[in-house]
Formats: sequence, C-alpha cells, structure tokens
Amino acid sequence: MEDTFFYTNLTNYKEPVTKLLSKPELFKQIPNNWSIVITDIKGSTASVQKGLSELVNLIATGSIVAALNIAKKQSIDIPFFFGGDGATLLIPPVLLHDIMEALILHQENIKKEFDIYLRVGHVPISQVYKNNQELKITKASINKLLTIPVVLGNGLHFAENLIKSKDAVVDNLNKQTDVLDLDGMECRWNKIPPPENSNEVVSLLISATNEPDQAPIFKSILEKTDELYGPLKNRNPISVPKLKLNFNYKKIKTELKASNKKFGVRNFLKVWITGLIGNFYYLPNKTGRKYLKELTQLSDILVIDGRINMVISGTSKQRKLLTTFLDGLEKNKSIVYGIHVSNRSIMSCYVQNRNAKHIHFVDGGSSGYTRAAKVIKRKLS
Repeated sequence: MEDTFFYTNLTNYKEPVTKLLSKPELFKQIPNNWSIVITDIKGSTASVQKGLSELVNLIATGSIVAALNIAKKQSIDIPFFFGGDGATLLIPPVLLHDIMEALILHQENIKKEFDIYLRVGHVPISQVYKNNQELKITKASINKLLTIPVVLGNGLHFAENLIKSKDAVVDNLNKQTDVLDLDGMECRWNKIPPPENSNEVVSLLISATNEPDQAPIFKSILEKTDELYGPLKNRNPISVPKLKLNFNYKKIKTELKASNKKFGVRNFLKVWITGLIGNFYYLPNKTGRKYLKELTQLSDILVIDGRINMVISGTSKQRKLLTTFLDGLEKNKSIVYGIHVSNRSIMSCYVQNRNAKHIHFVDGGSSGYTRAAKVIKRKLS
C-alpha cells in the first residue's frame, strides 16, 4: 500500500522549478513495481497535415482522462504527461490492469470512429532500471492550484521508444468491462489567439544530450526563458479575453465520438445546450469568471518528463533571443531541440467539476508539439 500511494504522498514543493532542479536530494526513485504506460498516435504527422490537430490532442487527452477517472475512484494520484499526440503515465500495480483495459477500449473506439491507430503499451519500471536508465521524480507547485510532476532521467523516453519499436503489441487482457469512462473530457474552446502584447505561440521540446546534465541544463534554460519572457503566468498562451466557445455541429460530433458516447439527438443537444448556456455563464456570472481565472492557472503549459516541453506566448524578438541561446547550447552538443511557431494555441480539457477540479491541456496551433518533435527527429537523423 505504501508503494500504491508513493506519488500521492510525495511532498509538494512550493518553490520554483528552477530551484528544485538544483536540489537532487528532493527527487525520489519511482518504485520498481510501478509501470510506465504510453499512448501514441501512429502517423500523427499525417493526421495533423489533414487538419486534425484538435482531434489528435483530444485523443491524447482521452488517454489521461481514462486513467485519472479510474485512479480517482481509489483516491490515488498518478503522474501524467501530455505530449500532444499521446500521453505518458506512471501507474502503481493496483491500477495497471484496469487502466490498460480502459486504454485498449479507447484505442478500439478511436480506430472505429476515426480510423486512427493509437498505440497503447506499458513497460515495468524494473525493466527500465535493468537497462541502466535513470528515473526520479518530484512534485512542483506551479501556482496555488496547479501541481506538476517533474521527472529527471531518460526512463520515460526509453519506454516510449521501446513501445513504438514493438508497435504496441499488448498482451491479451482478461477484459472485465466494455465500459469506457471518459466523463469530463471536453473540447469546446475555439483555437485561441495569443494574449495582448503577444503575437505568436511557441511550442518547444528540449532534450539534454547527457542524462547526468539534465538538471543544470534544464535549470539554465528555464532561467533564460524567465529572463526573456517573464514568469510562467506572463508567458501563458491562454488568456481570458481571447477565449471563445465553439460548439458547432462538427465539434460536438467529434467530442462525442472521441468520448465513446452515442452520437444521437439527446447527447448532441446536451452538449449544444451546455455550450449555449456557457456563453451566458462565463462572462457576467461571478462563478463563471472564477472558473475562467482558474482555467488559466490550471493550463498545463510546462511539462518536464526527462525533457522540457513547453508552450509559451510572446513576440518574435523574444523567441529569436531564446533560440539564439538554445542554438549555442546545441552547438556545444549540450542539447537538441525542436520548435514550432504558430499564431494560435489548442486546448482540450478534463473537467471533473468547475470548482478548481479541472485541468487544461495546451498545444501550439497545428499540433506544435508534434511538429517540434519532427524537428528533433530530423536533427538526430
């Protein structure tokens, strides 16, 4: 049971991520009997090129929602990492079967509804350690509402590459249910322009070349980003004035199909009416304004899973200064990085309730994370 609640019981540090990265003693080794669960859309670049960026993000979000809905029933916190076209989760043994079962159902539904193949697989942590891969974790409080896991080591990416190489052939599960619970998954916001005084949205993926150097390299990059763009809240691409609900026929149909809900008149009207009410709920209503303020704080715009993944808004001048700094690190073979610049961000959501029980997964326009990853692959090849 102690291992089951390993992440739940980790200390939530209230200091900046940059300070945590200089304190290796605050990072704990993940228990041997846990597993890494990976989902990844095969051929995501092709889907993005077909204009399916929001669907790609929604499918990845569904992977996380399916797992969190299972974990919350047992009051277990699990670390999760949104990757734009997939997700990574760290799972204790008591949840592994149920979560894998749910993700296989999600995989089957996505294939049936959209003819998109979602890889699903898991790797035991013990196998990661046997292959001399590092994997340590801590918790960082980004603001009063949002806590994120911070991972050092290449263990998660070792697992991801392993699953992709096998094309995610999953052992036959003894299925006990055909019910896929994706309650709370939403995709109702229009593509979001940058906040005032910003003119672009930047998606960045940064890997350190040498695993032992991750912490100091990441610390220097985040400090430089703070110096150029200001603190995280200043470079958040999500701002309340730019939010606009979008609940047209196509959007609702996609959400229902991705959520494994019957596309019928009743469900369609339920989502449509919710959206219609939302236009009157969010703006003049005090509770609605509170939710929107929380939404910006609960936007998942910084992910550290053994590499830095971030979506930031700012000006082209700020970006050029940052990429000059990153180019220097890359020239010295300290890092390899991928970048994509757009004029919008995409947001998919997991809403348990509208009282601080929600999280919002953010990607750059045209699937910025997927396109940034393609840049890294090109550099490595």
